[in-house]
Amino acid sequence: MPRLLIRLITILTALWTATFVSAANNDLAEILAAQPDDVQARFAYRHPQGTLEFFGIEPGMTVVEVLPGRGWYTKILLPYLGSGGKLIGADYPIEAWNSVYSNEEFLESRKTWPLDWSAEAREWFEDGGAEVDAFILGSLPDSLQGSADAFLFIRAMHNLNHPEPEGSHLKAAIQSAWDALKPGGIVGIVQHHARDEMSDEWANGSNGYLKRGYVVGLMEEAGFELVGESDINANKHDRPSESDIVWRLPPNFAGTERDDVEAREALQAIGESNRMTLKFVKP
Repeated sequence: MPRLLIRLITILTALWTATFVSAANNDLAEILAAQPDDVQARFAYRHPQGTLEFFGIEPGMTVVEVLPGRGWYTKILLPYLGSGGKLIGADYPIEAWNSVYSNEEFLESRKTWPLDWSAEAREWFEDGGAEVDAFILGSLPDSLQGSADAFLFIRAMHNLNHPEPEGSHLKAAIQSAWDALKPGGIVGIVQHHARDEMSDEWANGSNGYLKRGYVVGLMEEAGFELVGESDINANKHDRPSESDIVWRLPPNFAGTERDDVEAREALQAIGESNRMTLKFVKP
């Protein structure tokens, strides 16, 4: 083969490889750029790209997402994990929901949640998206034992920590994480962060906030090792008093009247909550 032709093939191969790698590296950015405007409006507080990259979430992984709700992160993870990946939703047990909501219709809907959520999530992204499954925390099916690469608690721990004594629902959820993960699997936590000087009674989760030391202690007690933390989701402007709840902040503005423009502007200036971002590994 002529040397010039060999050289041309080499150059074209290099260009194709560089293009392919660049596209692969930009997949998450492209997925985020395709999200609706109301979702993108919260990127400044939720930092999905940096958060997922910090936790080491990659296409093809099996990932558990606790309390996926209306699918804010789910709709990012489904296309990002791709057809070789799997996304598993995990909901609170009925007993934990009972401590948060008294709405009977809502509580009844939780009984069929794994099937209902899985069916809905499959419709959110059908073309080349991740496989979908679901379970209830504390009731991990045998088929999912030791199957996950990562387990994500994104603003999902506080309501598991009360009012049961000593955070029994949260401890059961952390045990579910241990049982679901492979050795070397990651637990990624983003949680409303209470300052150390706040009282333990206030920072028990009922106001939305937990202390870093408390969360780390529970995780280490379960056998996990803290391997990293980031201030990517921190907000130094959020300094609640013990008469405050996290839901006073945007986008909820709980306790503030709609026509109280001045109060809402002051809360908007604070932004969303101060959040710790912690990464643990199952040895």
